[in-house]
Amino acid sequence: MLAIKNNLMAVNAARHLGLSYDALSRSVERLSSGLRINSAKDDAAGLAVRELMRADIVVIKQGARNALDGISMMQTMEGAMAVVDDNLVRMQQLAEQAATGSYSSAQRLIMENEFREMREEIDRIAGATTFNGIKLLDNSASVNIHFGKLFTDFITVTGSNVTSASNGLNITGLTIVDVASAKNALVTLDSAINSKDTARAAFGYKMNRLEGTISVLNIAAENMQASESRISDIDVATEMAEMTKNQVLAQAGISMLTQANTMPQMALQLLR
Repeated sequence: MLAIKNNLMAVNAARHLGLSYDALSRSVERLSSGLRINSAKDDAAGLAVRELMRADIVVIKQGARNALDGISMMQTMEGAMAVVDDNLVRMQQLAEQAATGSYSSAQRLIMENEFREMREEIDRIAGATTFNGIKLLDNSASVNIHFGKLFTDFITVTGSNVTSASNGLNITGLTIVDVASAKNALVTLDSAINSKDTARAAFGYKMNRLEGTISVLNIAAENMQASESRISDIDVATEMAEMTKNQVLAQAGISMLTQANTMPQMALQLLR
């Protein structure tokens, strides 16, 4: 029907043009953001799954950083124990030197003074070595390195008391002022070095364990990111094809709307 009050062809063309523009707008939004899901209306179920996976990924990555921090803490403690080791070895060397009878009392006093300084330095290192305020060389406190959502997702690191008065070293009161004392000190220092080595090794295998944990966490995060990408990220090639189609439809819609708007003018031919 030829009418001038209602241009139904123009209305129809405008509606289809609006749909094409909406689809074109979605394609532009997806291509500019790189995401298939930019709001809940794009894919409500996919959005819910993606957000849960994103939460899991950040927890896993933070857990890996927690494990790295734990390794840094133990490296600090183990490095300090390496100095304690040097001091104990030097003390044993002085004890061996003093165990022979070819030195005078004055010379033995010099050895004794250095021997005492080494022992005091061990105590200073044990009390002064900290990581974020945490001390693990003058007590047997435990620190949990957490790396997951579960209560059981942690590795416990236990400190070691390496002070001179501890049960492990037990070198308080050692002296090398005479041959007999020096020989006794050799035996005690041998035991102290063994105890220190046991404590130092404990830090070593805990670091190795955490390194293995970090590898597992990084692999898990990588796989979860791949899954999240398949749900959330845009397929650029597919979306570009969709965008090209929408561009053609929009251009065709504009052309047809222009034509539809000229149709009522045909009715004016009959009114002349």
